[in-house]
Amino acid sequence: MQKIIFIGAGSMAEALIHGWIKKNVINPHALFISNRSNKERLNELVESYDVNLLEDHTHLRDADLVILAMKPKDARAAMEVIAPHLSADTAILSVLAGVSIDTIEQHLGSRPIARVMPNTSATIGMSASGIAFNNHVTDVKRALYIQMLEAIGIVIEVEEEKLHAVTALSGSGPAYLYYLVEAFEQAGAEFGLSKEIVRELMVQTIAGSAEMLKSGNLEPSLLRKKVTSPGGTTEAGIKALESMSFNEAIVNCVRSAENRSRELAREE
Repeated sequence: MQKIIFIGAGSMAEALIHGWIKKNVINPHALFISNRSNKERLNELVESYDVNLLEDHTHLRDADLVILAMKPKDARAAMEVIAPHLSADTAILSVLAGVSIDTIEQHLGSRPIARVMPNTSATIGMSASGIAFNNHVTDVKRALYIQMLEAIGIVIEVEEEKLHAVTALSGSGPAYLYYLVEAFEQAGAEFGLSKEIVRELMVQTIAGSAEMLKSGNLEPSLLRKKVTSPGGTTEAGIKALESMSFNEAIVNCVRSAENRSRELAREE
């Protein structure tokens, strides 16, 4: 693509920019960024990635792809601003939680629109993304979008309705895992281990466990049982988690995030 414009310059926009440039998928000179008011943030991204500032909305007319990456609460106002400047050929890729394709079409017209929910691990090429398309996306464009996203991780096509669940699982998932590591650091501190030691141990443990899940055909429950000797230390820990309704807490966590995604959709 010759010209890709980001409307919004938050953490997800930066993760995509960083991932695409690092993987040599897109030339930074083809990327333009804009946001509502934070000039300092824009200048920071320009200096870090050698991308371009979108200084005039009239430059939207020759954009191949516009990426909606503002806060969901700002989406309606932002789309009203950019709508008059888009050409009929410009496609839209939205990373906004809860903002439906129908809503985007209402504001930006009938055109190729895709909604994707990546996560911030796109920065290192390890995103897990879900994507949905409207009927105007051709097979060629569909393949192009998927290729762009596969360069920064995995991408799975789902029905748009399922993006609420994808948002709650993989979109928010990194935060849950970081929160888990914080808890392990707190636990380690109780036994005199430094934060640095606990982090090194747990990061490798999480990475190794992820590789075990990826490389084998065993269910997570069977892998867990292979670690859990009867009467051993792991079993004692598992019983403590069960006593605190660990599974229920995780389900409620994901359910709350999924509900919030639906609330954002209703607030459009």
